Amino acid sequence: MEIKNLKEASERIEKAIRENEKIIIYADADIDGVTSCLILEETLKNFNFQPSAVLFPDRNEEGYGLNENALQVVSRFAPGLLILLDCGISNFQEIQKAKEKGFFVIVVDHHEVINNLPPADLIVNPKQKDDLSPFKYLSNAGIVFKLAIELLKERMGEVLKNNFLELVALSTLADMMPETDENKIFIKEGLDCLKNSWRPAFQVLNKTLRENSNSQRMFAFKIISFLNTSENIDHLNEIYLFLKETNEEKIKEMIKKFEERVVQKQNRIKEIVQELEKRAIKKIKDPIVFEGDKEWPSILTGPIASRLCIKFEKPTFIFKIKEKESIGSMRTPSKINGIELMKKSAHLLETFGGHPQAGGFRIKNENLENFKKNLILALKELQE
Repeated sequence: MEIKNLKEASERIEKAIRENEKIIIYADADIDGVTSCLILEETLKNFNFQPSAVLFPDRNEEGYGLNENALQVVSRFAPGLLILLDCGISNFQEIQKAKEKGFFVIVVDHHEVINNLPPADLIVNPKQKDDLSPFKYLSNAGIVFKLAIELLKERMGEVLKNNFLELVALSTLADMMPETDENKIFIKEGLDCLKNSWRPAFQVLNKTLRENSNSQRMFAFKIISFLNTSENIDHLNEIYLFLKETNEEKIKEMIKKFEERVVQKQNRIKEIVQELEKRAIKKIKDPIVFEGDKEWPSILTGPIASRLCIKFEKPTFIFKIKEKESIGSMRTPSKINGIELMKKSAHLLETFGGHPQAGGFRIKNENLENFKKNLILALKELQE
C-alpha cells in the first residue's frame, strides 16, 4: 500500500517539469527538512530542471513552517508550484494565501495532523486519517525518497540511490524516528554509503571526523551535532549550503565555524538549563515546566526543553519572548501526547505542530498566561 497522494504528487511535479512551470521548494530548516529538499532538488536535476527558488524559514525570527514573512518572499515567484517539505500540515492561513496568489500547493510532511487538513491541493503525509499505508514511522526525507523513486523510476541509478540513502539515514537519526521496519534498512545502508560518499562535504568529514569515531553511528551523530548549529541567511540554510559546497577549502572553513558553534551552543544551553532548574525547583508542584525569556535564542528552545523534560519528567514548554509574540518548543514524557495538550489551546495559538513528544508553537504574548492554564487543565483531563 503506497502513501496516499504520492503518485498524484509525482504526476503533478512531472507536469510542472514538462510545461516548464516555476517550482518553489520551501523546506523546514532542520536536518530532516534540508535533506528532504536536497533529495527533491537533485531529483529535479535529473530531468535537467532547476527550481526557481529554494527557501527555508529563519527559525530564530519566524519559528517553524510557512509564515507571513516567508510568504512575502515566496509570493515573488507566483504563480507556480509550491512544494512544502517537512512543514505545512498546520499552516492553514498561509497555504490559503499562497493559493490565492496563484500557487498550486503540495505539502509533503510527516508531522501529526491537527484536527482538519490545510487547504493544500495535494497532501502527502502518512499520518492523515485516510492514509492506509504502513509508513507513519518515516522521516520526511524518507517520504521524499519514495517520491523520488516514483518520479525517477528507471532513472534512479545505484549512485543516485546511495546518495539519497545517506541523506535519509541522517534525517532518520537526527529526527529520532523509530528504528523499525524500513528505517532500520535506511540507517544501515545509508551509513554504509556515507563512508564512500561522492558529496564533497561528507568526503572532508570522513577525513576529519571519522578517525575519532568508534562506529558509523557515532560518526553520523557527530555530523548531526555539527549541522544542528547551522543558521539561516536570507531564507537560505547553512546545512543546505554546506552539503552542496564543492570547494574543499570552503568546506573546511564551514566545519571550523560549526566546531566553534558546537562549543558555544553547549555552553549556552548548560547556562540556561542551570538557571531554569533553579526556577523549576521553586515551582516543583507545578505539573508542567513553562518558561520564557527575551534573551534565549529560539533555536535553543528545543534542546533546553529536552533536558528539562528528562530531568523533571514533566511536559515542558520553553519559549523565546519577542516584541509581540513568542516562539517555543514542547517536549513531553513518552506517555503524554504534547500535540493533544496543545490542541486544547488551538484558539490561543498562531500555529503549533510536530510530533507527540516533540513540537513547536507560536503565540501572541497576551495569550501566554491562558495558554499555561489551559495546558495544566488539559494535562489533568488526560491523566484522569
